[in-house]
Amino acid sequence: MVRRIDHSSLPAPDVAGRLDRLRARLDGAGCDALVVTKLESVRYLTGFSGSAALVLVLPRSALLLTDGRYRDQVASEIEGSGVEVEVEIAASRDQLELLARAAGAAARVGLEAASVSWALQRRLAARIDSTRLVATDGIVEALRAVKDAGEIARIEAACDIADVALAQIKSHLADAVSEVDFAAELEAEMRARGSSETSFATIVASGPNAALPHAHPSERVVGPGELVVVDFGATVDGYRSDMTRTLCVGEPPSDLAELLDAVLVAQRAGVRAVRAGATGGDVDAACRASLTDAGYGAAFLHSTGHGVGLEIHEAPALAKGSADILEPGAVVTVEPGVYLAGRGGARIEDTLVVGAAGSRPLTKSTKDYAI
Repeated sequence: MVRRIDHSSLPAPDVAGRLDRLRARLDGAGCDALVVTKLESVRYLTGFSGSAALVLVLPRSALLLTDGRYRDQVASEIEGSGVEVEVEIAASRDQLELLARAAGAAARVGLEAASVSWALQRRLAARIDSTRLVATDGIVEALRAVKDAGEIARIEAACDIADVALAQIKSHLADAVSEVDFAAELEAEMRARGSSETSFATIVASGPNAALPHAHPSERVVGPGELVVVDFGATVDGYRSDMTRTLCVGEPPSDLAELLDAVLVAQRAGVRAVRAGATGGDVDAACRASLTDAGYGAAFLHSTGHGVGLEIHEAPALAKGSADILEPGAVVTVEPGVYLAGRGGARIEDTLVVGAAGSRPLTKSTKDYAI
């Protein structure tokens, strides 16, 4: 019998306190009120997980606008989160009128510059004097970068699902399976163990396909001696996991074994660099220096990592030159890779929670590669 995750055993996230923490940042962002349009941020602030919503955050109140499809869901989720927010159910064509009315005398109304569409900005400007509209950058995202105990528990539960799912089926790579069939089996295994959805499009890339960092699973059959990059994740209560393992049916040829060993050493260097007070650039530099010393620097084609939470890619950024400071409670990935066109590639990735003196891995799958 497959054991599914027990959601009731997870500590509750501290949703109720988030609006006040956001209000404390509004003046520094140059606004008196904020229109939140990013759905992940709406969920973070209120607990509402519907696919259509706006939130207006004011100094002493907040208004959540959604449509009739979510009448019952929004009431249940808001009650469960304990957030003090007024809810208005209205057709989308009427929501901006309600929002503009609620914004009242707010002199500076912030818009999330990275997520608000040009069309929505124009529609708001027709209802709120455009001189009152202020572009903001990453106010909610900065709060979301540091996870509370309930958030970490859900990410860890998603990581556990992914760990067990891979352990259950990875031997099937030796059964002349196609990339797409292995991906489907992996996703089904995670679903059976309680994942609500994959955290992103699963990557299974074998042989020369492994040289493509974001390859789509194909009908290609996995062969012996080939590196197989498997990048995947599960989702629990909206929170996502992210892990990559590079596997091989049997032993790879010596050149690919050396490549894989270099990636493993670089990944260890990056993990050692993760600690409170370090920058994302520090972690990236540790991985990049290791691969450069091994002769693979030019074949490391992407950044070292990223934050993980309600989105699979969120703050902080672990990239070349990133000044994002890692804070205790941030959840990040470390995922160096090497990609040789036409030959193959390797990537090894863990999800980690940042601590004062280092980090704790949330993904625990072995890095032994031989199947």
